[in-house]
Amino acid sequence: MSFAVRSTITSRGQTVIPAPIRERFSLGPSQRLEWTVDSDGSIRVVPVDPSPVKAFRGMGSV
Repeated sequence: MSFAVRSTITSRGQTVIPAPIRERFSLGPSQRLEWTVDSDGSIRVVPVDPSPVKAFRGMGSV
């Protein structure tokens, strides 16, 4: 399922995560997000798992 929603950035650089996104990904207060700029210039926002072990899984090289 794909859908689009919009939000506005305030003068302080803040934005609201629209309710459909918060509900779909079970996002709540104090949830950490990771912002990534892809090589094509697009921005991805990914929830960071609250477990420190899970949050860093796949981040290092072996």
